[in-house]
Amino acid sequence: MRGYTATLPIFLLLLLLSACEKDPERMDNYLVEFATVEKENSTYRFRLDNGRLLIPEETKNYSGEEGQRVILNYVPLEGDAIRINFMTNIFTDTVQPDGFPARYSDDPLKIQSVWIGGDYLNLIIETEYHNVPHSIALLRDLSSTSLDLYISHSANDDPPGYPKMMYASFLLASLRDQTGASPGPFRLFINTYTGMRTFELELK
Repeated sequence: MRGYTATLPIFLLLLLLSACEKDPERMDNYLVEFATVEKENSTYRFRLDNGRLLIPEETKNYSGEEGQRVILNYVPLEGDAIRINFMTNIFTDTVQPDGFPARYSDDPLKIQSVWIGGDYLNLIIETEYHNVPHSIALLRDLSSTSLDLYISHSANDDPPGYPKMMYASFLLASLRDQTGASPGPFRLFINTYTGMRTFELELK
C-alpha cells in the first residue's frame, strides 16, 4: 500500500507533463458577412458589400440564383480564396415604388440592426413567430416631397409564438437617377413594439 501511494503522485505528474506537451486544438479564424451571389453556369462567387469578390474552393449542395443575398460564414485562404463553413440564403428584394399606402402593413418588429452596405439596405429584425410565414417589403411613399421608405411587415394573422430572428436585404439601386447619381439622404420608417422609429440614412 505504501508503494502505491508513493507511485501515484509521480504518475499524475508525468500524465500532466505529457498533456502539456500536446498542441492545443483551435478553430480556424473565420468571418461572417452579408454577400451577394454571382453565378456563371455552375460556378459561384460571392461579392461583399465593399466590392471584394470571394472565390470559394468549392460550393457543396448550394443552388442559389444570381443576386441572391446570403449570410456567409467562411475561412479566408490565400488572396481572395475562401473555404465556406456554411451559408444561408436571406430574404432579398427591391424597393416597391407603387405599394404605399395600399399595401402597407404596420405589424410591429423589434430592431436588432439597420445599415447600408454597398447598394443594399440590410436588416436584422426580430418578430413573434408561431407557424405562419410573415411578409415583409420595402415601400416608397411617392406622395412625400422627401425620399421616404417604409418597412411593411405583416404577421398574416400568425398567432403568438416565440421570438424569431429575420434577415433581409433590399437592393436600393432603383433610387439612383439615370445618370447613376446618389439620391442623397433618405428616411426609413419601421414600426416597432414601442412605436414608429425613423432612421436617417444615405446611399453613397
